[in-house]
Amino acid sequence: MRQITTGIAALALGLSGIGAAQADDIRKGQELHSDNCISCHADMMGGDGSGLYTRDNRMVGSHDQLVSQVNMCNTQLGTNWFDDEVAAVVEYLNAEYYNF
Repeated sequence: MRQITTGIAALALGLSGIGAAQADDIRKGQELHSDNCISCHADMMGGDGSGLYTRDNRMVGSHDQLVSQVNMCNTQLGTNWFDDEVAAVVEYLNAEYYNF
């Protein structure tokens, strides 16, 4: 229980350090990612698919590469995301896994 409480407190502190608009983008990006990306990534990597982002030989090494990768997936999946939705997914992935 203590570990969960500590994690929630850390998340709250982390989100308080960013603007409300950025926090909204991250939440929107997380939702879009959950609805559209996880199933494919889980098929590729197993588990919840997050291994795609954390593997030693990951393909994304910069913010620009992350934007390109999200755009490529958007095109391949035919999600037809608008630019702000692509940006939200990029914000989420960057905050969760990359920290560029």
